[in-house]
Amino acid sequence: MDDEQALDHAVTPSPAGEDASPGRAMRVAAALQAKGGDEFAKPGSIVEVKFVKGQSLSLTASRLLALMILTAGGDAWEDRPHKMRKADIRRGHKGNERISDMLEELHRTLFAVDDKSWRGKKATLRFSLISSSREEVEDEEGAEAGWIEWEFTPEARKLIQESETYAVLNRQAVLGFRSTYALKLYEIGALRLHRRQSLWKGDMTALRALLGIAPDVYKDFAQLRRKVLEKAKAEIDQLAHFRVEWREIRQGRTVTEIEFRFEAKDAPEQIATVDEIARHSAGRKARREDEVETVAVEAVTQAAVAALVSKDKTGAGEVTFPNGTIRFGSDTLAAIGRSAGGGWDIDLIADAYRAQMGERLAKLKGAKLIASWTGFCESFLARRGRP
Repeated sequence: MDDEQALDHAVTPSPAGEDASPGRAMRVAAALQAKGGDEFAKPGSIVEVKFVKGQSLSLTASRLLALMILTAGGDAWEDRPHKMRKADIRRGHKGNERISDMLEELHRTLFAVDDKSWRGKKATLRFSLISSSREEVEDEEGAEAGWIEWEFTPEARKLIQESETYAVLNRQAVLGFRSTYALKLYEIGALRLHRRQSLWKGDMTALRALLGIAPDVYKDFAQLRRKVLEKAKAEIDQLAHFRVEWREIRQGRTVTEIEFRFEAKDAPEQIATVDEIARHSAGRKARREDEVETVAVEAVTQAAVAALVSKDKTGAGEVTFPNGTIRFGSDTLAAIGRSAGGGWDIDLIADAYRAQMGERLAKLKGAKLIASWTGFCESFLARRGRP
């Protein structure tokens, strides 16, 4: 029995006839919240809600919504405000302007679900997910600096409350995606993974509605495949606990439908995924696309750490970062710079590293210095590309 099936057995069914009781999604969310950790449950009704034609959420707003669901946990369906620290949203960004932009985007984006009118006729219900939000604007220092507060709309709360399906997501994976389409497909895959048939099938209109692709974007399927599907698959295969494949269904030469199939990774693959999520995002694309170089960098780093441990035992001391060139007298640092720097001049990278670290560099030694220097070299290559 896997973790998600165990959660299904752990939650207690709601007594019949209690209109104010939450569905299975909220009970699982409460169980995960009590357990702690990075996993949280997003109600299937919210995962599958469709954007109103011509609208979609940006990647940053999609992440914020996921964090709101995570923070609200099993109480997301209740008619009350929820709150979260800005520091949990920014992920290292110094300014708060982007948080204001994300909140405003969530306010103005409309979603749609099938519903019934007051006469019992088929109707489309359009609504926003949050009804109000408050953002602290005074500058403060420390861990408690800056909070936001929000309330979900009655329509959103009803969907959340009644949802019997859910997607178990990983917080670090959600924050790690660089494509809004990849994040959306990740949520769909997590929702459908353990169903009897773990697939999604639809025509091009349904696909665009599912991923929030505007009608005037990627009109040619070959472009949509290259810019959306292939990029989303690459990220999901690297960061999710499952893999995704798709099948194109054609009429003549025209792709009319698409079928996504989601398959859980085996244990070694899941361990590799957990390790990747724990690593710094800098260099992730390079690691995904150039595995040989990644292995070489890791081998050099591991050898460097082993050498440092050996030096410590013999009393030879710990390596420190030199003030001048690293080409002579710093073989360990130079080797890492050549392997992880992608061909850039290693003294150029070293100067940039000194500028970023400042006074902190004097206190950094040994294995911690090796890890920091390796991460910076990978980040330098990821930002600038190859020379």
